[in-house]
Amino acid sequence: MTDQTDLAALLAARICHDLISPLGAIGNGVELLMLDGAGDRPEIALIAESVASANARIRFLRVAFGIAGAEQRLGQPEIAGLLADWTHGGRLRVDWQAAGDHARPDVQRAFLALMCLEVALPLGGLIVVTRPGARWVLSASGRRIRSEGIPWVLLTDAEVAVDLTAPQVQFGLLRAGLLRGPGLAGLTLAEDGIELVMG
Repeated sequence: MTDQTDLAALLAARICHDLISPLGAIGNGVELLMLDGAGDRPEIALIAESVASANARIRFLRVAFGIAGAEQRLGQPEIAGLLADWTHGGRLRVDWQAAGDHARPDVQRAFLALMCLEVALPLGGLIVVTRPGARWVLSASGRRIRSEGIPWVLLTDAEVAVDLTAPQVQFGLLRAGLLRGPGLAGLTLAEDGIELVMG
């Protein structure tokens, strides 16, 4: 029987899969309009930019929320591309220093952790991702660090239960991924930054 976390991952994968095709069709339609000379119109540029942004988010979310087989790996160029597209045009920057290929479950946990840290950076900022040995270290800094109302305790305490809202789902999924894998995280909260250590 498929457990709840796997069902959530399958649902996310299905939604991403079903959205990619119509977005691709819209993108193709925009390209045809551009070939017909409509490419210099601002509304066409806006549609093209919006489609590219939606595609980038869906590809990122497919890794973060989808099924992550232990035998699957993601290479550095693919990870860098996903992150560059995900943060394009926004206030958040990610410096991925974890070189090389990584198992998809590890990348999934790192992407979920990025989403958790993003919540704490309402004005944007920088998240540096390193992998010293078997551990993952994510260090976030920004002009403003938000700490209230963020369920960090889910990532550090196996006994606690917290009711999550839809914008906090990544915390529950990361907790489940950590409990299935390397164990709960270490967390350091400061006025000028946050450090999250996994593994």
